Amino acid sequence: MDPIAPKAVLFLDDEQSYVELMTQLLSDNLDCPIRAYTRPQEALADLPRLDVALIVTDYSMPVMNGIDFLHRAHAVCPQLAAVMITGQRIELADKDLSHVPGLRATLFKPLSWRTLAENIIKHWPDADQPVLKEDTASI
Repeated sequence: MDPIAPKAVLFLDDEQSYVELMTQLLSDNLDCPIRAYTRPQEALADLPRLDVALIVTDYSMPVMNGIDFLHRAHAVCPQLAAVMITGQRIELADKDLSHVPGLRATLFKPLSWRTLAENIIKHWPDADQPVLKEDTASI
């Protein structure tokens, strides 16, 4: 019997170089697949056929911000958890966060891959959360 493949992280940010860097670092250090996107519409279109457990999304993007994206993603996959990242010092009151489906944390850029990875693990929606790969855990 084949082992069950781990669920993935959907990583969405409109800055291509940032997506490439963070996707590589997370892929190198977390034992789960990272599905990377720079366009919210494309991520939403692919979401139904991806086995995603958690979304990491930028807040400020053209066409659709991270909050709008999470509302739309929740309509497709209501069980998803989410972490929002932002380069802006936006302040979301606790009551505002309760209206964003699945949002578990907001992190401010710049942030390290390790901080993001630790938040992915912490906010994973089920008991099968990813772990840091052993060969990089001490870095």
